[in-house]
Amino acid sequence: MNQKVTSNKWIYQPLTLQQKEQAEAILDRCGGIPAIAELLVRRDVSEPREADAFFAPSLSDLHDPFLMPDMEKAVTRLNKAMGAKERIMIYGDYDVDGTTAVALVYKYLQNYYSNLEYYIPTRDDEGYGISLKSIDYAAENDVKLIIVLDCGIKAINEIAYAKSRGIDFIICDHHVPDETLPPAVAILNPKMPDSPYPCKYLSGCGVGFKFMQAFAQSNGLGIHNELESMLDLVAVSIASDLVPIVGENRIMAYHGLRRLNSNPNLGLRSIIRLCKLTNKDITISEVIFKIGPRINASGRMQSGMETVDLLVSRDLHEAFEKGKDIDQYNRERKEIDKKITEEANALLEKDIKAVSDKRSMVVYNRDWHKGVIGIVASRITELYYKPSVVLSFANGLATGSARSVQGFDIYAAVNSTRDLLENFGGHPYAVGLSMKEENIPEFTRRFEEYVAANILPNQLEPHIDIDAEIEFADITPELVAMLKKFNPFGPGNQKPVFRSRQVFDFGTSQLVGRNLEHIKLELEDNSTSHVINAIAFNMAQYFEHIHSHKPIDICYTIEQSKRGSGPETIQLMIRDIRPSV
Repeated sequence: MNQKVTSNKWIYQPLTLQQKEQAEAILDRCGGIPAIAELLVRRDVSEPREADAFFAPSLSDLHDPFLMPDMEKAVTRLNKAMGAKERIMIYGDYDVDGTTAVALVYKYLQNYYSNLEYYIPTRDDEGYGISLKSIDYAAENDVKLIIVLDCGIKAINEIAYAKSRGIDFIICDHHVPDETLPPAVAILNPKMPDSPYPCKYLSGCGVGFKFMQAFAQSNGLGIHNELESMLDLVAVSIASDLVPIVGENRIMAYHGLRRLNSNPNLGLRSIIRLCKLTNKDITISEVIFKIGPRINASGRMQSGMETVDLLVSRDLHEAFEKGKDIDQYNRERKEIDKKITEEANALLEKDIKAVSDKRSMVVYNRDWHKGVIGIVASRITELYYKPSVVLSFANGLATGSARSVQGFDIYAAVNSTRDLLENFGGHPYAVGLSMKEENIPEFTRRFEEYVAANILPNQLEPHIDIDAEIEFADITPELVAMLKKFNPFGPGNQKPVFRSRQVFDFGTSQLVGRNLEHIKLELEDNSTSHVINAIAFNMAQYFEHIHSHKPIDICYTIEQSKRGSGPETIQLMIRDIRPSV
């Protein structure tokens, strides 16, 4: 029987006196429900006006794009290019964030200007970032301005080369910059040192949106037109790139999801249809696990240009045919990443003692498909709960992806080995990197040395953060209605996790699943006579204890399920179980 061995640490910090006072101050905005007020305070919402803005995200609360350094320069150069009828190239990375960014900027500018083209580098031939091949292509085709999205912040030599060929660059990036910056006309990046821009964690597509917002303002266009209709692309990028869904990102994700559910981009509509999500409520979770991987698959398996072709398509039939190709790439991607994950795990299990003694994992195979190693790195990190690097070989270099555990800055860890690397870039939780093959042993040693010296013991064990403690009597339709207003969920605004103590089996719980690995529960506690439905996946090892009517503590999220045309019912999604003490 496939059983889950629980090793999660439960973390619950009761509200401080100051937080309790804040919760009291916003209680009337929370339907008078103390648990809702507690959830808001934990999300740094502590004033009535902030609570109002949280429950009703408004596009009018988007930040002034000109707060971003170099925005005036970027808009001036774009306006100049359009006035002089220069050829403009929109350039981006081959992942979801890059391709949605290119599609957004290209589609928006197309409304006002025609001398445009877009370019996505190939993963195998050109690799990540700005390629010399693309600059030569641009020069041969009389391109005078390149707007680069979701990459470029470290392309010092490439942009200097472009400048020598008479090509200007506007960089729209969100990766961590180095001290030395490329010689671009303008650099739009919320992570620039001393930047006053309030939202530091925009996606690459989000930076592109802010650039277009500034362009619209400078030309008296506002954003309540074609640009607002493209927020579905921004929502897909925010979800897929796992940036925090707080502040401005939450506003854009909220309105982007509404667009995705009502009148999406034709290319996205074809993907929604292929995912069998038509007429269903599409949430951030559906984007992460269904829509995003399909959009990503083209850049992983073939060419990211196909993704942009899909996202800028104006014909539904054409979009659906392109979507079918991309869906096929995704099926192929799944098979390959499953195979490589198994091979990587087998390599690690060969020397399990050495693995268990280390604080990090580095695994390398020359023959692994470069397009899926980021996914494999994520799976290895989840499996061993340690910062992990997975490498393959391409274009004469060992090239790979690093993924982190919660709370540990893997960018800093990789940066500590930068003298061994040819290139790297990313975020605290995910980094892309390349190096000479002979540097792998020394990189492995120094990466482990840095991680071992800097990671905290609690960062090496999985844990569940609990937002509030409640009794079953607190689980009312009013509570559930207020919880819906916390959408969209994601990093920085995760689905609230509750804990209830001393709950019992009503006597009707049962094992379910092909291998009887799950428990379908009907639970009660002493606060109410109501029986609560719940499901606990892969927790069959607790069944005997539960079935003997012994008390348990549970942590869970509150969901609503619907069967057929019947009413929605409340169901708890159990995250973890412990026998009560």
